[in-house]
Amino acid sequence: MPLPGSSAVADRPVAAAPPIPHLRPRGVGGAQPVTTVELFFDLVYVFAVTQLSHMVVDDLTFARVASAAFLLLVVWWAWIYTTWMANWFDPSSPRVRGVLALAMLASLLMAAALPGALDEHGWQFAGAYVALQVGRNLAAALLLPRGHAVRDIYERLVLWSVASGVLWLAGAAVDGEQRLLLWIPALLLELAAPIAGYWRPGRGHAGTSDYDIEGGHFAERCQLFIIIALGESIVVTGATASAAGLSPTVLLCLALAFAQIAAMWWVYFGATAERASATMASCEDPGRYARDAYTYGHLPIVGGIIATAVGVDLLIAHPDHALHGVALAAVLGGPALYLAGESLFRWRMTGAHNRPGLAVSAALLALVPIGGQVSALILSAMVTALLALLVAWEPVRQTRSLSQYSRQL
Repeated sequence: MPLPGSSAVADRPVAAAPPIPHLRPRGVGGAQPVTTVELFFDLVYVFAVTQLSHMVVDDLTFARVASAAFLLLVVWWAWIYTTWMANWFDPSSPRVRGVLALAMLASLLMAAALPGALDEHGWQFAGAYVALQVGRNLAAALLLPRGHAVRDIYERLVLWSVASGVLWLAGAAVDGEQRLLLWIPALLLELAAPIAGYWRPGRGHAGTSDYDIEGGHFAERCQLFIIIALGESIVVTGATASAAGLSPTVLLCLALAFAQIAAMWWVYFGATAERASATMASCEDPGRYARDAYTYGHLPIVGGIIATAVGVDLLIAHPDHALHGVALAAVLGGPALYLAGESLFRWRMTGAHNRPGLAVSAALLALVPIGGQVSALILSAMVTALLALLVAWEPVRQTRSLSQYSRQL
């Protein structure tokens, strides 16, 4: 019975808006969980990262490094766009799960073709990639009713992925350097799309505030990809050490390699990662951070990890040899690139660079003139010492950073 002075209509509870089929519920409290479907999807990209590192190890030329870097951009773009989709769409939906399973199959075909993507397997690589990008975006658009904001985003994505897909497939039809004349513009078109707001004729640009992502889930997904890359580095070093015979020298090299990988994990998964996750979960425009700090900003971090994996593999295989060229660039440039990328990510999320990390990055590059004069073992010991100093400084830096953060609050 309504109270005096009130009405039955006024006291009637307001019904919650019905959930949209296939989408994750929003505003239900708590962060969206990472599902087993997403973790299963990631398994293909463990294989893809391994393929990229082996490409360089098997052919230590700068041309091969350039090819691997180009293909890394493509692999990352395939993974990160699927991550965006899984942030909006509910993997418990049978249709969404089916789309992700097909995306995984296309990713596997693409990853298998990576070593020969610029040679005899161009059609398999380009065809799988275009099928993944266009198919996923089209399926996502068709799963939602007309007029829905997320459908509008995916209708834009379909146009951009089809436009780049034409160039990818045309490039697969030609050989040699002519292929890159079409594939490089295709990749640049895809990389420019988020900055251009997925402009669409008659509708203009989309703003990052239109994306409505769940920031905590997105940050966790990208952190898991870092774990994938670091884990692949451990697999490579362990397998190489086992094949090399586990002599005392090899065991020492293995310990140095693990110390470097552990230091990279320590630097990334510190207070900054926690603050970044909290910012993503609570800020008004998580889509902007997801685009800037994660979609773009994580590329040098992942590239640095893969380059470091190449360096530690060469260390274990040839500890007594002096390194030159690509090998020297991997041992010194891999950690340097990683630290520069981590500092850029930190700056975008917190407004402050990792100055000690940048100092260590510069010190690593300063070792280049002497790098070719000492053995790989001695050089790697120097790299490990610098990274250890950075890790030792991290608790001090975190204490100061948290103190400043508390005063700001």
